[in-house]
Amino acid sequence: MKTNQPRRLITFDWAMKRLLRSKANFEILEGFLSELLYEDIVILEILEGESNKENKRDKFNRVDLKVKNSAGEIIIIEVQHEREYDFLQRMLYGASRAITEHLNESEAYSRLVKVISVNILYFDLGHGCDYIYRGVTSFTGIHDNDQLQLSSRQQMMYGKEQVFHLFPEYYLIRINNFNDIAKTPLDEWIYFLKNEEIKDEFKAKGLQKAKKAFSLLNQPENERLAYRSYQDDLHYQASLIESNYGLGRMEGREEGREEGRKEGREEGISQGIEKGREEAKIDFARRLVEKGMSEKESAEIVGVNPEVLHRMRE
Repeated sequence: MKTNQPRRLITFDWAMKRLLRSKANFEILEGFLSELLYEDIVILEILEGESNKENKRDKFNRVDLKVKNSAGEIIIIEVQHEREYDFLQRMLYGASRAITEHLNESEAYSRLVKVISVNILYFDLGHGCDYIYRGVTSFTGIHDNDQLQLSSRQQMMYGKEQVFHLFPEYYLIRINNFNDIAKTPLDEWIYFLKNEEIKDEFKAKGLQKAKKAFSLLNQPENERLAYRSYQDDLHYQASLIESNYGLGRMEGREEGREEGRKEGREEGISQGIEKGREEAKIDFARRLVEKGMSEKESAEIVGVNPEVLHRMRE
């Protein structure tokens, strides 16, 4: 007996780029955020900025979206595919930038906007057993170990109950740590984010509408072609990084062994590996330029000196 195969769905990051910016699909994004934040989220608008405009860098690693909800809060949703060791710092920078961008020069600090940073990660970040982490700011007494609270007047002024409500909140969703067992509505969303499948029995807010809206078969032909091209770009980039990193390590070991015979094995291997990695980065940046990216952009993405890249290409 032939079983029904699950309908193929587009990925959430592609939906963020193409579908979720439409007001008609706000319900889907509201559903995901409501399940994650445990409150009913209503999205008022998509906020455009340099970080979420389409450009050549869109096809590399990062896809993000910035929205404003009915409480006046800014929510940043970001999807990251490839490993970045300084991702926590970049996450902090993104939230800080959003705060300063939305405070006018003459406004008091009490008008600072609350920012919620939601990060969907397809790589292993740090050490931990859970697949969802929440970070908030709190102040603990050094001597009495008590938690600093807002006064009643401050609560009235800010419209907030707790100190941490004034500061950015961070959510880290480590997709690879999810065990595919959906016990809660939020788990059903995580299951979709990991497997690109929405089961008929899933009841989480927004999911069933997403099942229809994200169906690849329901997309126009030009969108299907663009989606396949986007997926190819991601695979190509992942292969380049893996290949260049492996090549750099091999070349580094070889140079390290040769230098190690002359100047000492450990120091030579270390220097050789570092040199190999740098050359691999430059080679990767050079290939990005060949695919149409500017030298400045490719150097910034890979992390090399643009002048060195320019000299290597002359």
